[in-house]
Amino acid sequence: MASIIYVGMDVHTTNFTFCCYTADSDRGFAVAQTEPDYRQVIKYMERVQKQRGEECKFVCGYEAGCLGYSLYHQLTRCGVDCVILAPSTMHQEKGKRIKTDRRDAENIARCLAFSLYSPVYVPTTEDDAVKEYIRMRDDIKADLKRVKQQIIAFTTRHGFAFDGKSYWTQKHLKWLETLVFEHPLYKETLQEYLILYYMLDEKVAVYDTRIEEMSHLEHYEENVQKLCCFRGVAAHTALSLLVEVGDFQRFRSAKHFAAYLGLVPGEHSSSDKQIRTSITKAGNTHLRRLLVEAAQSYNRGAIGKKSAALKARQGGNPAEIIAYADKANERMQRKYYRIAFKSRHNIAKTAIARELACFVWGMMTGNISNAA
Repeated sequence: MASIIYVGMDVHTTNFTFCCYTADSDRGFAVAQTEPDYRQVIKYMERVQKQRGEECKFVCGYEAGCLGYSLYHQLTRCGVDCVILAPSTMHQEKGKRIKTDRRDAENIARCLAFSLYSPVYVPTTEDDAVKEYIRMRDDIKADLKRVKQQIIAFTTRHGFAFDGKSYWTQKHLKWLETLVFEHPLYKETLQEYLILYYMLDEKVAVYDTRIEEMSHLEHYEENVQKLCCFRGVAAHTALSLLVEVGDFQRFRSAKHFAAYLGLVPGEHSSSDKQIRTSITKAGNTHLRRLLVEAAQSYNRGAIGKKSAALKARQGGNPAEIIAYADKANERMQRKYYRIAFKSRHNIAKTAIARELACFVWGMMTGNISNAA
């Protein structure tokens, strides 16, 4: 029977560091550093097998990071058993103040050998491509938000204050165009800011149209329509959930899914004292932000009343799906008002985001009676 050797790989864009481990020997061996090329991984395993003089089975692993899934796909195409480890779930030795590539590679190998980690879900190529497109759109949206802040700061510094109800309406944009400055260069600066604003705003609109088109692809459309039955969830958020989570069945319960998103409280308890902290913020930052943004929609409107947009999104879904979403929407809106009345709105939004995550898990796994 071939012995199993676990290969920990500390990977960077400049070099790879390897360390081997076996379950019956609690020590690392065959430490090496090579150039960043998947072929070097295969050569390294061949050298280790030759040194041991016996047939070996190798299991490789590296932390999720800058290389994404590229090294994983390159190695699996060559028949290598490879795992991507979630950094937040890996066992770390306490008291260690020295961090080197060698120590990191050895720790990864130890985690592989003794199953002290959780693997990262590897999406399909299409899911990953859609995810990258959506994240690109969100990066441009962040640039647009920054430009808006810069324009408002610029006008405020020069003594102009808009007296309308809200910014970035047609009235506000016309007001910006009519401002008269002491020096012509100030006006030119504002015009350049506005050119950048209009360009980015147009780009975001184009990207949103493309995302809407992708949400109607055959293998996404049904689930997107289901998720859009929730308040605050449109095509962008629904498609992001589908392509980034992939298989919702891999989470044993709704609570495990909320924990994956970092929406559960941490704990520092000792003896008889139980101390709950703020949310862990572990896991998928992008989805957590989208759900918190969706939760903000529950702070307005009469409880149980549907907007025209929500009715349109729910149209065409089975009656049991709509009933489940309506029950969830009403419950979350009541909970938002109850928490916001007693506490801060940020706490209410976070609590509703966690509950929304639980209802999403229930919708996607068919557990529409016991998700929360």
